[in-house]
Amino acid sequence: MNPDRDAVRDRYATAAQRALAGEGTGMLTGDGDADRLGAVHYLDSELPAEVTATSLGCGNPLAVAELKSGETVLDLGSGGGLDVLLSARRVGPDGRAIGLDMTDDMLALARRHAERAGVTNVEFVKGTIEQIPLPDASVDVVISNCVIALSPDKPAVFAGIARVLRAGGRLGVTDILADDTLTDAERAARAGAVECLGGALTAERYRTLLLEAGLADVEIELTHEVGDKLHSAIIRATKPIPVVAMTSEHAGQVLAIYQAGLDTGQASFEIVAPDWKTWDAAHLPDHRLVALDPAGRVLGWAAITAVSSRCVYEGVVEHSVYVEAEARGRGVGQALLAALIASTEKAGIWTIQSGVFPENTASRALHRRAGFREIGVRERVGRHHGAWRDVVMIERRSICVGT
Repeated sequence: MNPDRDAVRDRYATAAQRALAGEGTGMLTGDGDADRLGAVHYLDSELPAEVTATSLGCGNPLAVAELKSGETVLDLGSGGGLDVLLSARRVGPDGRAIGLDMTDDMLALARRHAERAGVTNVEFVKGTIEQIPLPDASVDVVISNCVIALSPDKPAVFAGIARVLRAGGRLGVTDILADDTLTDAERAARAGAVECLGGALTAERYRTLLLEAGLADVEIELTHEVGDKLHSAIIRATKPIPVVAMTSEHAGQVLAIYQAGLDTGQASFEIVAPDWKTWDAAHLPDHRLVALDPAGRVLGWAAITAVSSRCVYEGVVEHSVYVEAEARGRGVGQALLAALIASTEKAGIWTIQSGVFPENTASRALHRRAGFREIGVRERVGRHHGAWRDVVMIERRSICVGT
């Protein structure tokens, strides 16, 4: 059973009209609704009560999405604009928050809230969540609050999400999920605050549809009950980043990313990237990888060198990983390291090691997440830009090769 789109539109249009007139939305009036749904999830939002009162959701997706400065975030079914305004604050003046809603009255309400809040890095767009009116690969994060369950065509919603997300982009939503035991007859009988939720998916079906749409790393966590056999849930997923073998066609971009990394002063003792012939001779021919965006542009690269010509060290290599500045924080480094680990282990390599400046906290955190450990610090190894620098030694010992 699928929700009726016209019924959903009419219901929320009426709620918006009431809010525009200074009244309550007229929703969430059932017994205990206010304890489970709506503004209760935004008690610390620091937004006016008139804004938080228009929340009709089952959670707080901003507590899920972990927004970063400068990102572009899309809120599906943005309603009165609460999550869009909060997102705009999180992403800052260099970021952008977009609200998508199919109801003119809700859009008018959201724009009024944005104007009164003095928030300018927001945009509200009319459309349905099944046909998102945005370009491919145009947003970093998609959020939504108890809206996808209302859609009559959820595969189309998930396909649209995968389309508009950039490589490495994230989905972080709250939604209503159904117990496996919820029958069709019980779905038809939903009433009160959940009258439109006869189409709520089970957790397993939700996961399957996200994977079929091309998303990955799906996480689903039930949080609290919102009705008989219906639960609020946190759902996370990511859009995979393509990682392929590096070729000479990537040379120019690889070296440009390398030089940009060296220019930070935190990547290497080197100061100037070599020409391609020199770089090519210094790195092993296998396990050279690049992460690409949908247009084929290189977002980052990884490669290895031998640490010794002695046969006892044939399974030990030193690696480098560099990510384009604009692509940092989008999972590019993580994707490259995961692919590098898989590639080297398949070839029988048991240890990947390197050295990182102590001040390069982002690289150290990235490597810890990938299973590397810090084994010590070599003090005052060499001079860099006139100063003596320490180096943190890191390594990852395979758990499946040489055990």
